[in-house]
Amino acid sequence: MYRTLRLCSSGGGFEALPEPPRPVDLARIRAALESAHVPVLDARVMLIATLEVEVTISRAGRLLFKTADPAIADRAFARLRPLLEGGAPGGGPAGHD
Repeated sequence: MYRTLRLCSSGGGFEALPEPPRPVDLARIRAALESAHVPVLDARVMLIATLEVEVTISRAGRLLFKTADPAIADRAFARLRPLLEGGAPGGGPAGHD
């Protein structure tokens, strides 16, 4: 579902978009995050997860990693991606566009 992590146009963070574009089930994602002991705030239209960095997850599936450090964004993405895709925590390195 998620393949790459890229620098946001503002340069203040990194984003990942689902491929193909599709809405996500925030309730399922919240449950997966909580099961993995990831602090998460449910703001109804988005989730805010606290990993090594804060990550916003929108209903459209967009992930926004609030860091300008690509290594931190990569590690957070690797941890978050399997939870979003319905797998177990962990994951490998993410690519960059």
